[in-house]
Amino acid sequence: MNNWIVLLRGINVGGKNIVPMKQLADMLLGLGCQNVHTYIQSGNVLLQNSESNAQVLSEKIANEMLQTFGFQPHILLLTLAQFEQAATNNPFPNAQSNPKTLHMFFLAEPARNLDFDAMKCIKKDNESFELIEDVFYLHAPDGIGRSKLAAKAEKLLAVATTARNWKTVSQLLTLANQK
Repeated sequence: MNNWIVLLRGINVGGKNIVPMKQLADMLLGLGCQNVHTYIQSGNVLLQNSESNAQVLSEKIANEMLQTFGFQPHILLLTLAQFEQAATNNPFPNAQSNPKTLHMFFLAEPARNLDFDAMKCIKKDNESFELIEDVFYLHAPDGIGRSKLAAKAEKLLAVATTARNWKTVSQLLTLANQK
């Protein structure tokens, strides 16, 4: 069995794309997934599946979500090893003490046309960012809601992303290591 971290984008936000976690877990079990665990209502799932191809499993989940919930969210699948590596690569370890200020934007594919100059121009003086492999790390001490860079990161990266704060990343790792 392969251990997967499933990150669903844009569910249960602002009263749209409502997905009860119990129904999501049941749907995934129906697809042959095992040891399905959800974390908070924003689309974080740990599971095991015999499928070793992320694209194939992602498409199965997306199609089943369309049938079950009436929409297809953007789905990003990472192996547990990939997720652990992304956490290990965090270039801002000092920010971990205030986990809601540190965000990891997981990229759907490698960024090829990113605009670093524009990022540097719109970031606040106290913000820091770095792109390492397929993860854009942003430390926004004033909060992500006040960050112009956070608001425009996906556009400037020119690739679909889904973001999680350090608290969520840490909790998913803790849950994964308990299983």
